[in-house]
Amino acid sequence: MPKNDPKVGSEACLISNAFGLNLSITCGIVSALGRENIGFNETEDFIQTDAAANPGSSGGALINAKGSLIGMMSGIFTKNTDTNAGVNFAISLNLIRRSLPWLMD
Repeated sequence: MPKNDPKVGSEACLISNAFGLNLSITCGIVSALGRENIGFNETEDFIQTDAAANPGSSGGALINAKGSLIGMMSGIFTKNTDTNAGVNFAISLNLIRRSLPWLMD
């Protein structure tokens, strides 16, 4: 396990452009690792976090307490609204690394 891999309960901050208001930072914790079958993407390996994410946060950097990238915000789990419910999903850095060769081809 690389030393930047998050641990459940560790701090996570999201740098994003929520609601198109320019860059902002929200922080929370890593709630779960390796989430799959959420239904956002065909291949999933998500970090679940409660760092506030809203429309416009997708593509934002999820970082650890040391400022190292641990994931990229992908989606928020909502029920009938488009606002933060505290159940947010970032693509893991491990999946991003595995996908880069395929994306570059």
